Amino acid sequence: MDQKILSLAAEKTADKLQEFLQTLREGDLTNLLQNQAVKGKVAGALLRAIFKGSPCSEEAGTLRRRKIYTCCIQLVESGDLQKEIASEIIGLLMLEAHHFPGPLLVELANEFISAVREGSLVNGKSLELLPIILTALATKKENLAYGKGVLSGEECKKQLINTLCSGRWDQQYVIQLTSMFKFTDSLLTPASFLALLTYLKHNFIFFIRMTLLRDVPLTAEEVEFVVEKALSMFSKMNLQEIPPLVYQLLVLSSKGSRKSVLEGIIAFFSALDKQHNEEQSGDELLDVVTVPSGELRHVEGTIILHIVFAIKLDYELGRELVKHLKVGQQGDSNNNLSPFSIALLLSVTRIQRFQDQVLDLLKTSVVKSFKDLQLLQGSKFLQNLVPHRSYVSTMILEVVKNSVHSWDHVTQGLVELGFILMDSYGPKKVLDGKTIETSPSLSRMPNQHACKLGANILLETFKIHEMIRQEILEQVLNRVVTRASSPISHFLDLLSNIVMYAPLVLQSCSSKVTEAFDYLSFLPLQTVQRLLKAVQPLLKVSMSMRDCLILVLRKAMFANQLDARKSAVAGFLLLLKNFKVLGSLSSSQCSQSLSVSQVHVDVHSHYNSVANETFCLEIMDSLRRCLSQQADVRLMLYEGFYDVLRRNSQLANSVMQTLLSQLKQFYEPKPDLLPPLKLEACILTQGDKISLQEPLDYLLCCIQHCLAWYKNTVIPLQQGEEEEEEEEAFYEDLDDILESITNRMIKSELEDFELDKSADFSQSTSIGIKNNICAFLVMGVCEVLIEYNFSISSFRVLLWRYTSIPTSVEESGKKEKGKSISLLCLEGLQKIFSAVQQFYQPKIQQFLRALDVTDKEGEEREDADVSVTQRTAFQIRQFQRSLLNLLSSQEEDFNSKEALLLVTVLTSLSKLLEPSSPQFVQMLSWTSKICKENSREDALFCKSLMNLLFSLHVSYKSPVILLRDLSQDIHGHLGDIDQDVEVEKTNHFAIVNLRTAAPTVCLLVLSQAEKVLEEVDWLITKLKGQVSQETLSEEASSQATLPNQPVEKAIIMQLGTLLTFFHELVQTALPSGSCVDTLLKDLCKMYTTLTALVRYYLQVCQSSGGIPKNMEKLVKLSGSHLTPLCYSFISYVQNKSKSLNYTGEKKEKPAAVATAMARVLRETKPIPNLIFAIEQYEKFLIHLSKKSKVNLMQHMKLSTSRDFKIKGNILDMVLREDGEDENEEGTASEHGGQNKEPAKKKRKK
Repeated sequence: MDQKILSLAAEKTADKLQEFLQTLREGDLTNLLQNQAVKGKVAGALLRAIFKGSPCSEEAGTLRRRKIYTCCIQLVESGDLQKEIASEIIGLLMLEAHHFPGPLLVELANEFISAVREGSLVNGKSLELLPIILTALATKKENLAYGKGVLSGEECKKQLINTLCSGRWDQQYVIQLTSMFKFTDSLLTPASFLALLTYLKHNFIFFIRMTLLRDVPLTAEEVEFVVEKALSMFSKMNLQEIPPLVYQLLVLSSKGSRKSVLEGIIAFFSALDKQHNEEQSGDELLDVVTVPSGELRHVEGTIILHIVFAIKLDYELGRELVKHLKVGQQGDSNNNLSPFSIALLLSVTRIQRFQDQVLDLLKTSVVKSFKDLQLLQGSKFLQNLVPHRSYVSTMILEVVKNSVHSWDHVTQGLVELGFILMDSYGPKKVLDGKTIETSPSLSRMPNQHACKLGANILLETFKIHEMIRQEILEQVLNRVVTRASSPISHFLDLLSNIVMYAPLVLQSCSSKVTEAFDYLSFLPLQTVQRLLKAVQPLLKVSMSMRDCLILVLRKAMFANQLDARKSAVAGFLLLLKNFKVLGSLSSSQCSQSLSVSQVHVDVHSHYNSVANETFCLEIMDSLRRCLSQQADVRLMLYEGFYDVLRRNSQLANSVMQTLLSQLKQFYEPKPDLLPPLKLEACILTQGDKISLQEPLDYLLCCIQHCLAWYKNTVIPLQQGEEEEEEEEAFYEDLDDILESITNRMIKSELEDFELDKSADFSQSTSIGIKNNICAFLVMGVCEVLIEYNFSISSFRVLLWRYTSIPTSVEESGKKEKGKSISLLCLEGLQKIFSAVQQFYQPKIQQFLRALDVTDKEGEEREDADVSVTQRTAFQIRQFQRSLLNLLSSQEEDFNSKEALLLVTVLTSLSKLLEPSSPQFVQMLSWTSKICKENSREDALFCKSLMNLLFSLHVSYKSPVILLRDLSQDIHGHLGDIDQDVEVEKTNHFAIVNLRTAAPTVCLLVLSQAEKVLEEVDWLITKLKGQVSQETLSEEASSQATLPNQPVEKAIIMQLGTLLTFFHELVQTALPSGSCVDTLLKDLCKMYTTLTALVRYYLQVCQSSGGIPKNMEKLVKLSGSHLTPLCYSFISYVQNKSKSLNYTGEKKEKPAAVATAMARVLRETKPIPNLIFAIEQYEKFLIHLSKKSKVNLMQHMKLSTSRDFKIKGNILDMVLREDGEDENEEGTASEHGGQNKEPAKKKRKK
C-alpha cells in the first residue's frame, strides 16, 4: 500500500492519489504510517504523499489531514520513534500547518492546551508544533467560532494564550512552553548566533531546536502574561532547571516586559538567598536543607552570566536593570539591593557602557546605607520605628564570600569598587597641609566606614582569588608611591593586612615591592616608616628583597635631601626591631662586617639566629655613620635606640657602646671642671648661621632610658650568673658619667653656661640664637637628670636650677602657668579616657578593672562577670560627687574650668553605658536634675552640660518634649517680640537664665530641632520609597499602608511637638545674630518637612481612603499657631534692621556700620526662602484638600502680600532726609577738608 501511495504521488497530478486515499478505510492510513515510522523506515516521503493527496480545499482532505496530525502527535509523544524520524515528522507538520483552515487550527491548539493542563504529554516533543499553529491562526482573517462567540484569528490566538498561561504547567514543560514565545531570527546576527552557541554549550541541542521555530506574534499585554506565568513557575522547578528558563525569558524580553523579567529574577533569587541565610544561621541544625549552598551559588553564577550576555546583545535590558535598582535610592536603598543583585551589577561592570553608571550606583548606595546607619545609631526614636535589617556593606562582603564558587565574573568589579571607595572616601588633607587620619572615633562617620569597607573588599578578594592578587598589590603600591603628597594611611594599612595574611604567597610578587623601594628617598618620612613596617614580614622570607632594601637605605643615607637620610635611619631602626637575635656575640665581634648576601636564610625555619645577628650588626655599623650627620638625623637615632633595645635585647651591648662613645665627645672627664658638658661642641657655626649639631639632651635621655631598662630587666635575670667584665663596664661607665654630670650640674651656675639674666636671648642676633640653643639644651639636660635622680633628693636642686632659666626662654618654650594640681589631674584624666576609647576599645574592660583600687586578687573570677556598664557607673559616681561639690560653692568661688573638665569626663564615660541599662537611666535622671536645679552664668559650662543632657536623652527617647520645655524657658527670660505682652516665666531648667538663654541654649535647642527634622524627613522619604515600589493591584494597595500607620503617627506627633517648640521661639525677642539666622533656617526646614509629609499623603490618599484625623489636627495647628507668628517674626527682624540702618549710619563709625549691615544682610537672607517654603506648603495643602475632599485650608489665613510696591510719599520723605544729611556733611567738609581728594566709590562685590 505504501509503495502505491508513493508511486501515485510521483505523478504530476494528484487526482488518482486522492481517489485512492478515499477508498481506504478510516484506520488503514494511520496504521500504515505508524508501522512505517516505528520500523525506522523513512516516513517523511509517505507523509508528504498523504498531504499531497489531502488538499485542504476539500472537506475530506481536511479531515484526513486532521487525523494524520493527531496520529503523528501521538507517535512523537509515544517515545517509540528514533530522534531523526520524530524530528522529520515534526518538521513536515510545521510546514503544512498554515494550509489548515481556522477551525481546525483552533481544535489542534485546544488539544495541545488540554494535554498541557492535564499533564498527558510524555516528552513534550510535539510542543514545538504549538507556536506554528498559533502563528498560522493569527494570520486567518475570517471570523471563527470560539466558545459561545465569534472571534478573529488574532483574537482567538490571544484567548488561547490566556487559557494556556492560566492553567497548570508541569515543570518539565516550562522551558519549552516559554520558548514558544521568543524570537531569535530578528534578534541575533550570524556572528552573535555563533557566539551564543559557544556560550550555551549545555543548552546546545535545545537551542538549535528553538531557532528552527517561527515567531509567535505577541502584543505587549500577551508578553506580560507569558512572563508572569513563567516567573510563577520558578518556585515549582528544580534549581538546575531554572537557568535555561531564565535564558528563554531574557530572549523573550526583547519583545517587551524587560522590567518584569528582571524584577522577577532578582526577587526570586534574593528571597532564596534570604531563606538560605536563615537556614545557615539557625540556632538548631535543620534535618533538611532546602538548597545546598554550592549548588545555589553555581546556579546564581550561571543566571548572572545569562543576564550579562543578554545585556551585551540588548543594551535596553541593561538600562532597565540600572533604572530598576536606582529606584531604591529614592527611599530605602536596601529594598532593591541583595547579594544576588549586587553580584549582577558587579558583573555588568565588565560592559564598558554601564561600568561608570553601575559603580557610581553602588558607591552611592554604600554611603547612603552608612548614613542611614549613623542616623539610626544616634536616635532611639528611629530605632523603635525601623526594624533591624542587613546593610549594603554586609551584602557586598557576602558577595565576596560567595565568589569563591567560580564567580570569576564579579572579581574585577569587586576590585574596582574597592579602590573607588578607598579613593573617594579616604582621609583628606586639610588647608594647613595636615592630614585627617582615620581613627576609631572618626570611623563612625559614613565616609570612613565606606573607606574601611573598600579595604575589606580588597583584602577578602585578595584572600579568595589568586588570579587577582598581583593586580591588587600593584594598584596599592602605585597609590603609595604616586600619591606621596596625599594621605595614604588607608592604603598602607591595607598593604600591611595583605602581607600579614600571606607573606610566602607574595614572594611571587616581590618585584613589585622592590620597585617601590626605589622611591623611598622621595617619600615622606611617615610614609616610609609605615611602608617598611607593612612589608616587614616579607623581608624575613625573601633574601633578595632584604638585599634590595639594604642597598636602597645605604644609598639614601648619603643623599642630599635630609628627609631621605631620616628615612634611611627609620628603615634601619625598623629592621633592628624586627630581626630578633636569639644568640649573642662577644663585643670583639661587633666590628665584624659581613655582606648580607653572604648569609642565606632558610625560609622554612622560624628563625636563623646567626644570620639575624650578623645582619643586625651590619646595620649598626651603618647607623654609627649617622652620628656625624645633622641634628635631626641624630635625634631620630636616639629616639629609636630605646625601642630597639626593648625589642631586640641581645643588641644591648652594641647600642650602649655606641651611645657611650658618642657621649664622651661632649663630656668633661675631669671631675672638678664646671660645667660638666661641652655645650660649645653641640652648636655648629657657619658664618652668621648658628644651628644645633648635637641634641645632647636627647642623647642623655636615650642613655637614661636604656640604663633604667637594663637595671629593671636584665640585672634581675643575671643574679647568680657570671657575666663578662667587659660587658658590665659599659653600664658602669655610663652610670658613673650620669652621676658625675648630676653632681656637677647641681654645683654649676647659669654664669658657667654664660646664661645669666643679662645674656642676649633675641632671635635677631647670632649671639641671641646661640644663647637660646644653649638654654634649651640646659633645660633638656636638667629634665633628664631630674628623671634619673627622681628617687633621691638631688632632683629638688635640679628642679630649682631648671626653673631659674631666664623668662624669655620660658615664654618661647611655652610653659603653662597658673593651673592648679586638680585641674592638671583632670586634664590628664580626660585625655586618658579619650585615648582609651579611641585607640584601645577592646581593652576598656581591663582598663576599668585596673582603675578599681578595691579589687583583690582573690576576686578576679567574680570581677570577670562585672560588665563594662557596672564598672563605668562606679567611676561616674566619683566624678558626679566632685561636680556636686563644685556646684555647691558660691558663684564667685565657682571654678568653671574644673567643672567643664568634669562634665567632659562624664560625657566620655557615659558613652560606655548601655542605653537600656538602669545605670544609663540613672545618669540621665541625674544630669536632668543638675540642669533643673543649678543656675550658673558660665556659657561654656552651660553648653557642655546641655550637650551631655541631649546626648543622653536622644539615646533614651525623642527629645522633642525637652525642646518644648526649654523653648518656654528661653521665651520667659528673653521676653516677647511684642513689648506690650508680658510673658509668664517658666522654670523648667534653672541652667537657662538671662545670660545663657541666648545664644548658648538657643543655638543648642535649634541644633537639636534640626536633627529631629532630619530624622522625620528621613522617615518620610523612606515611606515615599515604599509607596512608589508597591504594586498597583487593589489588594496590594489596600494592605500596603497598614504597616506604615505607626510610622505615620510617630511622624505627626514629632512634628506637632516641634511646632509648639517653634511657636515659643518665633514669639521670643531674640538678639540679633546667629540665633535669628538659625531660627529662620530651621523654620524653613520645618515647612519643607511639612510639605514633604503633605506630598506623601497625596501619593497614598486614594489607596488609603483619605487622610488620618491627626494629620488634619497638625495642619490646623500649623495654620493657627505657627504661620501667622512666622510673618510677625519676619516683620520683627526687618524692623530691627531698619532701626539699625537709621540710627547706626549717622552715629557710629563706618567700620561698625559696615559690620552691622553685614549682620543685617545675613539675618534677612533666609527670609525669602522661608516665605517660599510657607507658600509651597500651602500650595500642596490645596492639592491635598481637593484630592481628599477635606477642606484643610479653612484654618490657614491668607499670606501677607510680599509684592514690591513703591510708595511715593515715603520715597519723597526719605530722599529729602538724605538730601539734608548731605548738605550738613558738605558744609562741615568745606571747612575741614577742602584740600582732600573726593572719596572713591566702592565697587559692589
